[in-house]
Amino acid sequence: MVDFLNAAAFSIYGLPASWAELIGAVLGVAMVICNIRQIHWAWPLAFLSSVLYVFVFGDAKLYAEAALQIFFAITALWGWWQWLRGVSDTGLALRPQSLPHSITIKLIAFCAVFMPAIALFLSKFTNSDVPWWDAVPTVLSLVATYLLGKKYTANWPLWIVVNLISIGLFAYKGLWLTVGLYALFALMAAVGWRAWLQVMKASA
Repeated sequence: MVDFLNAAAFSIYGLPASWAELIGAVLGVAMVICNIRQIHWAWPLAFLSSVLYVFVFGDAKLYAEAALQIFFAITALWGWWQWLRGVSDTGLALRPQSLPHSITIKLIAFCAVFMPAIALFLSKFTNSDVPWWDAVPTVLSLVATYLLGKKYTANWPLWIVVNLISIGLFAYKGLWLTVGLYALFALMAAVGWRAWLQVMKASA
């Protein structure tokens, strides 16, 4: 099974795209569509896509991104429970909501600590050639996943930032299918942001 996932499905500009990358990309698009529509099946799709991308990023020596996919797979279970059973501070079912300033400050502090920590770890203990560019979108993705699970609308603009940074990173690594995927993700995040804002406005 591992050999199949690592095998080339096709080539882009002479660089192979593996079956893991292809299947993970398709599942990723389906996941974002479900996220935009607030369909809870997005989280099982996230789980499967993340597992596949562990193989893709590990092979490209993007170790923080590979580790992030393991985290995504685990938090997909949390996100699924949140969307099925989670409640807001008011005790009502979760729905698109604004991000409180108190949480914003905590998340900025989280980024300030963990971005350099992960970058330094990658520099010292791995053969990564892009430790900072690997660390930054990794930490921002952790924050965006938390925001998505809690249905804070701020997850969408943050995903746009993550996707734009990732496009450059994956292009450098020659992961062209994933470059196209993340460009699509950026556009879909803009659509999701608008859709969630409309839902929040309608329920105000």
